[in-house]
Amino acid sequence: MNLHITGHQLEVTPAIRDYVSGKLARITHHFDQVTEVNVILTVEKLLHTVEAGVHVLGKDVFCESSDNDMYAAIDSLVDKLDRTIIKHKEKAQAHRHGGASLKHLAGE
Repeated sequence: MNLHITGHQLEVTPAIRDYVSGKLARITHHFDQVTEVNVILTVEKLLHTVEAGVHVLGKDVFCESSDNDMYAAIDSLVDKLDRTIIKHKEKAQAHRHGGASLKHLAGE
């Protein structure tokens, strides 16, 4: 997984870089085919914004999160990415198997 972290109006410190890479490792537990992740950290007055573009096999996923604290924004972003990646994985598996996923069949 190639990880690119850039900062706008913010210096990306080694602590922030380690925190982001540690949190994004959770995504690869659910979906092994993550090839590239681009993370942009932005600070505007008191609002910290984190954007991430994830390139997985067959699709690009983009999520954005804002908060008053950079670490809270990163946590929120990773949660959003995690849900989106799991949803993409379920759709891909359902498509391969020719029907609905087991999760949706159990709920009916």
